[in-house]
Amino acid sequence: MSIAFEEATVPVVDPSAADGVFSLLWLVIALPLAGAVVLLVGGALGRPGRLLDRWGHYLGVLAAVASFGLSVALFVSLLGRGEEERQIGQHLYTWFQVGGLDVGLDLLYDPLSALFLLLITGVGSLIHLYSVGYMEHDVRRRRFFGYLNLFVAAMLVLVLSANFLGLFLGWEGVGLASYLLIGFWQHKHSAAAASKKAFVINRVGDIGLSLAIALMFATFGTTDFAGISEVAGEASEATLTAIGLLLLLGACGKSAQVPLQAWLLDAMEGPTPVSALIHAATMVTAGVYLVVRANFIFELAPVAQTAVVVVGAVTLLWGAVIGCAKDDIKKALAGSTMSQIGYMMLAAGLGPVGYAFAIFHLLTHGFFKANMFLGAGSVMHGMNDDVDMRHYGALRTAMPVTFATFAMGYLAIIGFPGFSGFWSKDRIIETALADNLVAGLCALAGAGITAFYMTRLMLMTFFGEKRWERDVHPHESPAVMTVPLVALAALSVVGGVLVLGDWIVEWLLPVTGVGEHHEPPLPALAITAIIVAVVAVGVAAAFLLVGRRDVPREAPRNVSFVTRAARADVYGDAFNDTFVVRPAAELVRGLTTADRVGIDGVVEGGAATMGGLSGLLRRVQNGYVRSYALSLLGGVLLVVLALMAVNLA
Repeated sequence: MSIAFEEATVPVVDPSAADGVFSLLWLVIALPLAGAVVLLVGGALGRPGRLLDRWGHYLGVLAAVASFGLSVALFVSLLGRGEEERQIGQHLYTWFQVGGLDVGLDLLYDPLSALFLLLITGVGSLIHLYSVGYMEHDVRRRRFFGYLNLFVAAMLVLVLSANFLGLFLGWEGVGLASYLLIGFWQHKHSAAAASKKAFVINRVGDIGLSLAIALMFATFGTTDFAGISEVAGEASEATLTAIGLLLLLGACGKSAQVPLQAWLLDAMEGPTPVSALIHAATMVTAGVYLVVRANFIFELAPVAQTAVVVVGAVTLLWGAVIGCAKDDIKKALAGSTMSQIGYMMLAAGLGPVGYAFAIFHLLTHGFFKANMFLGAGSVMHGMNDDVDMRHYGALRTAMPVTFATFAMGYLAIIGFPGFSGFWSKDRIIETALADNLVAGLCALAGAGITAFYMTRLMLMTFFGEKRWERDVHPHESPAVMTVPLVALAALSVVGGVLVLGDWIVEWLLPVTGVGEHHEPPLPALAITAIIVAVVAVGVAAAFLLVGRRDVPREAPRNVSFVTRAARADVYGDAFNDTFVVRPAAELVRGLTTADRVGIDGVVEGGAATMGGLSGLLRRVQNGYVRSYALSLLGGVLLVVLALMAVNLA
């Protein structure tokens, strides 16, 4: 790929520009954070706490909606500024000063963070509203909404911070909130185990990010985006490559990319609104944001940039294969998320144009994936929380609103012409084919597989014969749950307007810079026709293999190796268990044995020896006068005998 890169990524911003509505930027974070504090701490306040138990969920919704309203006002105000004036800085306070490290809690509002604010607070608000109905009978609903508010606030800190340390603060906050929400139903062993698994695997990625930040400070003397962007070209390529690879490791953890992907499917043990929030608006998008935000590092480190492409290409196929064999509706969607984030990572490794299309697909994916996860929750709501699609069938008539809205998300994710995913994913495939043929072919193959597994999901859930349990009576969800579905379905349809006139590319120019890339091997219209044909093949294959056959209520056991591998998450857990968990356990066991036998043996052996000698001495020094007299007599006799022996000699 031939890139002509202009240094226009993160200009130095003028904090004084944060006037008018921009002076309220901090409130975008403060509103959901305050909601979290009130809901989580207020439960211990007696009567007010009991009122919060009854009405607190509305406070949680209000905090998210208010943050969204302010985000919209900020975005409109930013639209009214010239391109060179769209970087707003706000200094809140000095976080800490240590030696040469001066870190402020500073915010950066620019075209990239503006889009993320709309996604996080907008989709997050709809998920909050949906949760009012979904969690209606949960006795810990107040705490749940407090955790949701905390999740949103942490993600907002992540995308609004003006330096990598502030980003890391939000990064860890997101990790904490995900742990609390994935394991919210901790009475279930599977949920508790899933939350710990997600937390531990993400810590591996966090080590990479923390080392990258330390290396940036050691190299550049600052952690500010603007400061590093200005002097990044002065560092050696080896240093920049190391930083880029460490950042990628952090991104792999948060965005569930190979090799740190194993936590994502287990995370489905949390309540369904949590799955929607993680997959659509918050946690898994953080890795893509990190790579795009740190573009001034990756543009100068070709090896790290290529690694991003490789990780994205491998993961998009990995997740797609997993989605083909899952019978759990939420896990099938989770495999889909892994795959779609892979598309975004692949695009983010293709340079300035790819950055824009990565964010474009991130936004459209946020719409249709939130729609489908909440739709899956609606199906579960009507099916007594059964997640097995083999027990579904013919739900389109029993749940018409859920079916219609889910269908909009389905058409968007497979790339049906005119829907949002058609515009965003096709642009990624087109760019990949132009710049890296192998990556482009992987992305094209992924489109066909996506069409297959998503059509399979639709057929098993909404079509065919009824396969319901006897005591199940499917019914439509209440309006508080279906209204967010309708809104997200509409966004799944019209979200593609962001690409009209290359608006999103132009909008992100101050962040991503300008770059040149190769022309695609075929005209754009021909590539689009090929993509649509590949998608059609995937849909047709699903109809032939699933739609025209009876779906057994139990998964067949006599299946191919590929199917077994997909059911086992392509042996990701087996790999981790064999090459990480067991060796680590053996290492710990060996160290424990060495500590017990070696170190403890020396210490305890020395103590035992001294104890034995002390016992012998106690027998001599027993405190009895007769013993001392006898000892004295014995000594005298020994002396006399010795003298006699000397005289005789």
